[in-house]
Amino acid sequence: MTITVRILNPDDAAVLDRVAEDVFDEPVDARWAAEFLGDPRHHLAVAVDGEQVVGFASGVHYVHPDKPPELWVNEVGVAPPHQNQGVGRRLLQALFARGREVGCAKAWVGTEVGNAVARRLYQAVGGIEDEEPFVMVSFVLGG
Repeated sequence: MTITVRILNPDDAAVLDRVAEDVFDEPVDARWAAEFLGDPRHHLAVAVDGEQVVGFASGVHYVHPDKPPELWVNEVGVAPPHQNQGVGRRLLQALFARGREVGCAKAWVGTEVGNAVARRLYQAVGGIEDEEPFVMVSFVLGG
């Protein structure tokens, strides 16, 4: 089968009813999928093999009072049988194209230092690692 990559629109939520194992961290929740796709600042590129989603890249474009719009790449996931075949690269390229369409000046992503697979992917699509280490801080907000 040929894998197609595209950005989902608000009326495409049903595409997420057929997702291969190990693509997302958890099962897709229809309510959250609809909310995500309904927000014009949220973007989801999917790789579809036949009728099944075998990969995704999600991002959010945002504005700040002192910077031009930026695209934050939240996650990239590809089903194990489809890894190392350029699917992740195609997903990010589609997400970056959407970022350019909505006026983003740059895109960025964070990953763990030890995540060699992700770091190779980001380098393959032109990513340049910052010299300063990145520290992630989480806050529990309830729920």
